[in-house]
Amino acid sequence: MVESDRPVIGVIGGSGIYEIDGLENKQWRRVESPFGEPSDELLFGELDGQPLVFLPRHGRGHRIPPSRLNFRANIDAMKRAGVTEILSLSAVGSLKEELAPGTFVIVDQFIDRTFAREKTFFDSGLVAHVSLAEPVCARLGDALEAVAGDLGLPHARGGSYMVMEGPQFSTKAESELYRQWGCSVIGMTNMPEAKLAREAELCYATVAMVTDYDCWHPDHDHVTVDEVIRTLLANADKARALVRGVAPRLSGRSGPCASGCHHALDNALITHPEARDPELAAKLDAVAGRVLRG
Repeated sequence: MVESDRPVIGVIGGSGIYEIDGLENKQWRRVESPFGEPSDELLFGELDGQPLVFLPRHGRGHRIPPSRLNFRANIDAMKRAGVTEILSLSAVGSLKEELAPGTFVIVDQFIDRTFAREKTFFDSGLVAHVSLAEPVCARLGDALEAVAGDLGLPHARGGSYMVMEGPQFSTKAESELYRQWGCSVIGMTNMPEAKLAREAELCYATVAMVTDYDCWHPDHDHVTVDEVIRTLLANADKARALVRGVAPRLSGRSGPCASGCHHALDNALITHPEARDPELAAKLDAVAGRVLRG
C-alpha cells in the first residue's frame, strides 16, 4: 500500500450486504492469490465516489462452511485489490442478556478457540510476530459507532467475540463457560480473519450482528438455522445502511492510520534478510511488500 493512496474500503460479509443503493460502476472480478482460491470473486464499485470492494465470506449462495474458508486467500486478495480498511460483518449469538437479537455489537476484542485453520501468512524461512493487543482499529470503531447512533440502530460498543470452530453450535456447558469468561458474543468466522488483516497491515473492525441467545438462555429456544436466517434477513437493510453511512466518514483519511494498522509490520520481521526464503517472500509481495522491499 502506498500511504498517499486514497482509502479503499473492503467489506466482508453475507451475500446480501453488497446490494447497496447507489453503488455504481459495479464489476465482479476474480483476484488470484498465491494462497489459493478466495471465497468468491470480488465486487468492485463506488459509493458517492468512494471505492468499495466486497467479498461474500462464504461465497455467493453460502457455499463454504466456516472451517473451510480460505482466510489467507481472502485477506491477500483484498490487499491485492487495493483495500486499505476492512469492515467485517458477521452473524453471532449473544452471551449477555442485554445484547438481544437484532443488536449490532462493535466488538473490540477476540478470543480465538479455533483449531483447524491456517492462521498466519508467515512460516519457516520468514518469521514475523505482530501485536494483537488491540485487534480492532479504533478509528473504524468510532466511525461505526457514530453512524449506528445516527441511524438509530440498536448497538453496543465494545466486548469480546468468542470465535469457535463450528460448524455445530455450542453445548450449553460451553456457552455457560464462555459467559463466565466475560465474552459478549460467539461466532465462527472472525478468527483468523482479524489476525491476518493485522499481518497484512489493514485496518479492521467487526460489526457482530446478534441473531440469537446461543443456548444458555432459559427463556429462549435453542438456536436454530431458521431463527438465524430470519434475524439475518431482518438485519440486512440495517447492515447496508450502516456500510453506506460509514463510507463517507472513512474517505477523508490522509496518510497512514493513526492507530498504527498500516505499519503493523514495522518491527515484526524476525528472520534476517540473508536467511529469508525467497519463495515465501515472493508469495508475501502484497501482504508484506512494504517492509520486504524496504
